[in-house]
Amino acid sequence: MAELLKTPLYDLHLEAGAKMVPFAGYEMPVQYPMGVMKEHLHTRAKAGLFDVSHMGQVIVQGDSYEAAARGLERLIPADVLGLEDGRQRYGFFTNDAGGIEDDLMFANRGDHLYVVVNAACKGADIARMKTALEPDLTVAEITDRALLALQGPSAEAVLAALDPRAADMAFMDVATLDLNGVEAWVSRSGYTGEDGYEISVPAVHASSIAKALLEHDDVELIGLGARDSLRLESGLCLYGNDIDAKTTPVEAALTWAIQKVRRADGARAGGFPGADVIFDQMANGAARKRVGLRPEGRAPMREGVQLFADAAGGDSIGIITSGSFGPTVGGPVAMGYVTADHATTGTTVYGELRGKRQPLTLTKMPFTPANVKR
Repeated sequence: MAELLKTPLYDLHLEAGAKMVPFAGYEMPVQYPMGVMKEHLHTRAKAGLFDVSHMGQVIVQGDSYEAAARGLERLIPADVLGLEDGRQRYGFFTNDAGGIEDDLMFANRGDHLYVVVNAACKGADIARMKTALEPDLTVAEITDRALLALQGPSAEAVLAALDPRAADMAFMDVATLDLNGVEAWVSRSGYTGEDGYEISVPAVHASSIAKALLEHDDVELIGLGARDSLRLESGLCLYGNDIDAKTTPVEAALTWAIQKVRRADGARAGGFPGADVIFDQMANGAARKRVGLRPEGRAPMREGVQLFADAAGGDSIGIITSGSFGPTVGGPVAMGYVTADHATTGTTVYGELRGKRQPLTLTKMPFTPANVKR
């Protein structure tokens, strides 16, 4: 097996007493001495600092932003060309069958696109972009910068203490800030449902910036365990669990990320892989749908649990793709897929655990209201 990679904050994690685990080819902190439950609740109440340096940072550049945007639109169904300077948007790579190859964030940084992709997929994503876009465009992975996420209701006050302009940013704004003399590429976004920022800094300064943020009484280091429970409560998909190459945006309830201009009747309709499949499902429906699920009782139902329409007998109608105890909700939460005819909110289905079926109720997501600055 290949040796696990380390992020620029590896030593800081060890100093903080982190429990390290393999994740997407990296040695990453899953929790700190505070524990997953308290880390989760601390992020909801104050501010958590996450190391997300394992994710891929990429610059796509051509003769103009328009050239880069039109290039990326050949690979994703989002409106890249219409994105304003200094703004960010969510999107996903699709394949010829309409499946999602990865989800991503992309930002208009004036004369180029800044793209952040998932760690486990970044090699394939960068290869995909290079094959499709070069030599007309340049696709360059950034390997000398770290990526931090500061999340929670105290995030604005914490970051604004280093650069007051952070407070002027709205949700999905991007800006270049000065953090103790270090140039930081900052977006007001995150993966927790809370207000916060994702902060790209030169790797050589990552530790000093992290320590400067941690000097604030409201900030604690948070690991992958709480990151997962926070995003699940917020109804956010995890690539490889809730979405994958065999799942379409329609099935995944992500058509909100396909802007009108890229839809079947839009000015720049289609032109991305799997457009015909996706447009057909948007018009006629998909056979299954991603839904929120609330198990009865206190015991969580986790990934892989089969779902049934009845308490006994019958074939499986779906599966749980993510499940955990929701510390903010105070009970178990899950998401998964069920057949379209069982996808109505309020419907009771049954999850099979150790040969016994337990009831779950289909519930709207997010389970915890979003708390972002519009």
